Amino acid sequence: MTEQFSLIEYPCDFPIKIMGRSQQGFTQAVLSIVKHHAPDFDEVAFEVRASRNGAYLSLTCTICATSRAQLDALYQELHDHPMVMMVF
Repeated sequence: MTEQFSLIEYPCDFPIKIMGRSQQGFTQAVLSIVKHHAPDFDEVAFEVRASRNGAYLSLTCTICATSRAQLDALYQELHDHPMVMMVF
């Protein structure tokens, strides 16, 4: 198997933005997934923003990314979660 070229040099700080409806358990579910893939995630590197009308939340988690495989698995699990609407 050949390695794919990456513009990212690992390890690096990598922000991930997750959006979903403002509902009970959303923030906790996202943090649980992020910590599963990045056990050293520091919640100090975590931002929460509500939409203008408060119906949606945007969470930004900055992790120390160690590999493309780690990011791919994290994005996939977040994307598959029913409370998550978008991941970028």
